[in-house]
Amino acid sequence: MTYRDIDLNLTQEHRLLRDMLRKFGAEVVRPAGQALDKLADPADVIAKGSVLWDVIRQSRELGLHRMELPSHVGGDMDDMDAMSRILLGEELGYADAGLAISLGVASLPFEMAALFPTPRLQELARAFAADTKGELIGCWAITEPNHGSDWQIDVPDPRISPSVKGVLKGDEYIVNGQKSAWVSNGTIATHAILHVGLDPSLGMMGQGVAIIPLDLPGISRGKPLDKIGQRALNQGEIIFQDVRIPTDCVITPETGLIEMSREKKICDVNGAMAIVFAGAAKAAYDEAFRYASERIQGGVPINEHQNIQLKLFRMFNQVEAARAAVRRMTFYNYHNDTPSGAHAVACKCLSTETAFQVASEAIQIHGGYGLTREYPVEKMFRDARASMIEDGVNESLMLTAFKYLKPQT
Repeated sequence: MTYRDIDLNLTQEHRLLRDMLRKFGAEVVRPAGQALDKLADPADVIAKGSVLWDVIRQSRELGLHRMELPSHVGGDMDDMDAMSRILLGEELGYADAGLAISLGVASLPFEMAALFPTPRLQELARAFAADTKGELIGCWAITEPNHGSDWQIDVPDPRISPSVKGVLKGDEYIVNGQKSAWVSNGTIATHAILHVGLDPSLGMMGQGVAIIPLDLPGISRGKPLDKIGQRALNQGEIIFQDVRIPTDCVITPETGLIEMSREKKICDVNGAMAIVFAGAAKAAYDEAFRYASERIQGGVPINEHQNIQLKLFRMFNQVEAARAAVRRMTFYNYHNDTPSGAHAVACKCLSTETAFQVASEAIQIHGGYGLTREYPVEKMFRDARASMIEDGVNESLMLTAFKYLKPQT
C-alpha cells in the first residue's frame, strides 16, 4: 500500500480480517491470477491441476465462503457488518478482480438456498458451509444470447421474454433453452441460480428463479469463453434440453418475491461490483506509484518530475472518491430495509470507470513497459475494461436505475 487509509473506528476484528485477506491476496490470489491470465487456452484455466483450484480450496479453508451464510446453516454472517463486506470485496479486488468475482459468484446459489425453509435447499446450504475442498461451486445463470440488459424490463411485454422456458407438468418444470457464454463460473459450477421464463405473456415479469444442481439429465455446457480481460474468471454457456426441475426448487412469479426483490438484487450485484473495482482501482494506482518511485529518468526517479506528480495525485483523487462513495453506499444499503438502487448503480459505474481510467494512466506512467506482461498494469487495464460491461453495460444500468431517483420529501 502506498498511502494512508483513513477508515475510522476499525475494530480489532476488522484489522485481523483485513490483514488475513491482504496476505491471502498477495500470496495466493494475485500470483494465481497472473499465471491464469497468461494461459492461451481458457480450457487450461479450469483444467485439473490448475492453480485456480488451489485458490478456491484455500479460500474455503479460510472460511471466506461462509461469510455471507446465516448461522443456522453453519455460516458466519452474524459476525459480518458493512465494513467487513467492504474489506472482503476490496482486498480481493485489489489482488485480482476476475478471481474476486469468481469466488463471490460461487456462493450465490447457496446463500439464496439458505433463505428458503425447504429441507432440500436448507441441506444444500449446510453442505456448502461445510465444504473446505471447493467441491461445490455456484453460478448465476441469467444472461442469454438474446437477453442481457433487458432482464431489468419491469412491464409485462410478451415480445421480450426469457429464452430459457419452463413448462409445468405435474410436480416438475420441463426446461429448455440456453444461457449465454457470459455466465460466470458457467463451465465449472455444480449449482446455479437459474432464471427461467414461466409465463411468456408477462415477458420478463413472468420469470421464475430456480436453485438447481447442474448434473441433472439434459444439461450440457459450452466451451470456456476466450476474452481479453478477467481471463482467470471462467465463463461459459449452459444448455437445457428437457431438463426436469422439481417445483420445490422454483420460486414462481406468483409469489411476488421476484418483483419485490428487484431493487435489492440491483443493489446487491452492483454494490458488490463497486467494492471489487474500488479495490482494483487502488491496485492500479499503487503499481503506478511504485514504478514511478523506481524508474529513473533525467537522473532521478520519475515521481520527482512535476508532470508525474500531478498525474499521480489526480489518480489518487479518483481512487479515493470512488472508495468513499462505495463506503457510503454500502453502509446505507446494509443498514436500511429499502436500499438505494440508484446509489448502488452509481457506485458500480464510478468504480469500474475509475479502475479503467486509473489503469490507463498507470500504463502511461510505465511508458512502453506498461504495454508488456512484465508489469501487471496491462492486465489490470484489460480486467477493468471488462467491468464496464459486466453485470450490465454501464449505460443500460444507469437508464434502469434512473427510475430510482426520487426527489427529497
